[in-house]
Amino acid sequence: MTESNSNTMRWQLNRKINLTVFVQLIFLATLIVGTWVNLQRQLCIVQHDIGLLIQAQEKSQKKLEEVTEKTISHEYRLRSVEKCISKTNTASSSF
Repeated sequence: MTESNSNTMRWQLNRKINLTVFVQLIFLATLIVGTWVNLQRQLCIVQHDIGLLIQAQEKSQKKLEEVTEKTISHEYRLRSVEKCISKTNTASSSF
């Protein structure tokens, strides 16, 4: 009687432990899946932000190139005007 009672208690204890372990494993799996889904969402957000940053960088680069072209053009015009002024000054001083 003691032996069968002891086996019954052990089986019930093992069943409770197994159920607890099973519940903990399900909880752990749920946490892992939830974390993975959250990471995927965050990755999509980062990918979108990087796309926006690339677009903004391309626009800035284009504007910088336009400003550089205008600056070079203005420098040539300024040199041309300075040459004309210096020629005019040399021609008027020679008279």
